[in-house]
Amino acid sequence: MRIISGKYKNKKLLFSKNLETRPLKDSVRENIFNILAHSSKIKIDVKNSNILDLYSGTGSFGLECLSREASKVFFIESNKDALLYLKRNIKNLDSEKKTLLLPQDVFKFLKNFDLKIHKYKFDIIFLDPPYKKGCFETIEILKKNNITNENHIIIIHREINSGDEIEKQLNILDNRIYGRSEIFFAKFF
Repeated sequence: MRIISGKYKNKKLLFSKNLETRPLKDSVRENIFNILAHSSKIKIDVKNSNILDLYSGTGSFGLECLSREASKVFFIESNKDALLYLKRNIKNLDSEKKTLLLPQDVFKFLKNFDLKIHKYKFDIIFLDPPYKKGCFETIEILKKNNITNENHIIIIHREINSGDEIEKQLNILDNRIYGRSEIFFAKFF
């Protein structure tokens, strides 16, 4: 696994080989960033954006954003094994000043999120729950918290046919299938 583009291009990322977390494949990540950069349906630039990387794993999405000059990335991860690799990846890229790593459950973070404390609304939210977890409840809490800027994008990586009816919660701008993965690009209604 490596950084695809930007100032950290070709830097290797460490990742766990356990079965609880799955890294986002380089090819899928590259496609996501190509869609962000070139889609006529999506009007957002990673550069200078605030990113919320939920279920961060080893941080490949958020670190790719930093490589492409994002302003700030919030990493939310509770898996202890993944956290070890995420911390090392942030340190290896000397990115501590542009990141906030919160080692906690996504639901706990979202339920306790206070704009007065964190002082950030997000331009890009990346949601990559473990295959066994759905994302319906996460999206509901995100929507209630109103933590996105007016111009925002929510990117969801999930197992194909997971059963979540996210189409009822979000305005789907685009979606792609890569093997057993499905990627959604969406906005709140």
